[in-house]
Amino acid sequence: MFILLLFTEDKKWTEIDFEARRMHVVHLLNNVDVAKRDQRMKAARAILYLAQGNFGEVSCEEEQMEWTRKNCFLIYECGALNVFVELLCLEAGNLVAATTALRKPAVSIVDSSDLRVILSLLYIMVETLRREDSSRDSEEEMKLRTNLQCEIGQPIREDDSLAIILFNMVTKFCSGHAPHFPIKKVLLLLWKVILFSLGGLHDHQILKDKTRELLGLPTLIEDSVQITKNLRAVSPPASAVDMLDLQGRKGNRPPPLKRDGIDESLPSEDGERKEDELKDEVHNMSDDEDENGLPPLPDTPREPRSLPWTPKVRQRDVEMFLDHTRNKFVGFQVESDSTTLAGLPNPIHEGYNVLEKHLYVSLAELQVRREEEINKHPLSKGDEDIPNTAAEILYQAMLSSLPQYMIALLKILLAAAPTSKAKTDSINILADVLPEEMPMTVLQSMKLGVDVNRHKEIIVKAISGLLLLLLKHFKLNHVYQFEFMSQHLVFANCIPLVLKFFNQNILAYIGAKNSIPAIDFPSCVIGDQAELTADSLEAGDNIPYCWRNLFSCINLLRILNKLTKWKHSRTMMLVVFKSAPILKRALKVKQAMMQLYVLKLLKVQTKYLGRQWRKSNMRTMSAIYQKVRHRLNDDWAYGNDMDARPWDFQAEECALRTCVDRFNSRRYDTDSGKDPDLQPVDNNIQSVLGQEMDLSEEFKRFYEIWLDREVFTSQINWDLLLKDKIYV
Repeated sequence: MFILLLFTEDKKWTEIDFEARRMHVVHLLNNVDVAKRDQRMKAARAILYLAQGNFGEVSCEEEQMEWTRKNCFLIYECGALNVFVELLCLEAGNLVAATTALRKPAVSIVDSSDLRVILSLLYIMVETLRREDSSRDSEEEMKLRTNLQCEIGQPIREDDSLAIILFNMVTKFCSGHAPHFPIKKVLLLLWKVILFSLGGLHDHQILKDKTRELLGLPTLIEDSVQITKNLRAVSPPASAVDMLDLQGRKGNRPPPLKRDGIDESLPSEDGERKEDELKDEVHNMSDDEDENGLPPLPDTPREPRSLPWTPKVRQRDVEMFLDHTRNKFVGFQVESDSTTLAGLPNPIHEGYNVLEKHLYVSLAELQVRREEEINKHPLSKGDEDIPNTAAEILYQAMLSSLPQYMIALLKILLAAAPTSKAKTDSINILADVLPEEMPMTVLQSMKLGVDVNRHKEIIVKAISGLLLLLLKHFKLNHVYQFEFMSQHLVFANCIPLVLKFFNQNILAYIGAKNSIPAIDFPSCVIGDQAELTADSLEAGDNIPYCWRNLFSCINLLRILNKLTKWKHSRTMMLVVFKSAPILKRALKVKQAMMQLYVLKLLKVQTKYLGRQWRKSNMRTMSAIYQKVRHRLNDDWAYGNDMDARPWDFQAEECALRTCVDRFNSRRYDTDSGKDPDLQPVDNNIQSVLGQEMDLSEEFKRFYEIWLDREVFTSQINWDLLLKDKIYV
């Protein structure tokens, strides 16, 4: 092994002291910087072996993970980040490798071997240092973690940060100029880099509370993740196919209708159900099936008999309430006044007090209001202190190419979706999983099939997590940054793409077992290796559900919620694309968080689905009422004059686009500068005459001739200046 050749003594890596390990890592990094390709990549593979926990010298996975942690801190401390980012840019810009891949009829895993080494090392280093462990982290390790978090978001090479370098690799791959790129590893590293530099959802919540406190707004008491953990998943009504299938398997006996949620019967006085009812239900229900004949998910805790969310009211809703009541009881409206209640009856006062009690002012409302003030008064309120946050730095770097980034990510997501069909013009996302020679045996074919499916699932997970993180952090930083990104996602058909993703057997997708524990790292290199057979491949692991796919589904639902929230035209797109039956099938997954976001999407379009749909789906309506947050004056469950509201997608999106473009131009367009008509004018004659003017040589040469012809020899009739009208 290359690394062992560097040792002066015949010792293992685990036996030498810290200073000796540091010396060897520095020596390896120096070899990575040499001109010879073979020597360079040999040193890179040796460093990757250390980052993977020098698995050849350990006896268990716990020991391997501990050495991975130690070695990654040491590798970063020795300056490996800049070295490997430079090496990544060098390999990504290798025209010879790209040309060779373009000429080959089928790109294989061999074409990206060097890139995969570099990306793997960067991924392991970022992911290992990102994870905090207060019980083991020393002060020096915490300092290194903070330094990496700051360094990874700053420009590293040619004013580009690591995230921008990876985004450019994604667009280059989608354009067809570099089909050999290992896109799964690129996306995984990109996701982890964004996650580390911007922070996860917990860090986002802390930052949101600090921002609200800084602006004088009350902090959020409710944590959506914690509340969702205490929610109990609902059991949706079985479809007709499931009912008939279940009757055939149970001797034509109809399944019992298990009640839950608000349809559940009240408990008896002693707090327990009657014993005979419980026995009857157990008799009718098999141990491994629920009321739909489907495998049950692990039990979730039963929530208390109260609504889990505190209702919210927007300032706009309060103003609409006052305008309506004033017009009804007083006969006129008072503009820009949301406090005066003169002439209104006492019940209206009580209703107003309830609305004010639950009034919620979001950061987005304040940011939009601030932009409106700047547009109205550009001179007095045009100056703005832009916070130098990680999200702001990333947005400025992404701004010029953000549409291309979004299109590229959605193209890859479409190619990785289980419902997408193979097309000749689609991109090949399997370049870093297909072997150079196709499998010859049944076992090899089964292994490759599992690996291909797992490869696609990881890509979906990385893209969904990346998009959700960007949307949430951009919205916190400034709502128009969020709107800019979300609008380009909508224009790139993100909404129908997500609906197409869910238009499948979602239970089968979440229950898929596309993993082979026997050959997962580090099990495949530590200890005795189990024999791989066709039976073990079919059995998979013992986990009944694939949490990777569940994570992806929840992320895509949350993205869809963010794109359509408070957007009438996009909500109507959900109706037009017939998303209701697709989303209702997703309710079969009995997981509380996933069901919550499905119910939210159903709630926003309920009033447009018609009375017959609401009448036929009362169980779903009850679940929405019980699980989703209420807006006190939102008539989501009823059809009203809003049904006749015209659906002008283009007008709404153009109005939003105008606001976003004005924001980007004012804040980031340095070429055009500010409007010259709004610049202050110097009215002091002394300063104006004292300014130095750059005069051309031609002007200086003919200046005296011009004075003599136009001033001294011409006759000026000064009486004409006193007349009201001058005719030329």
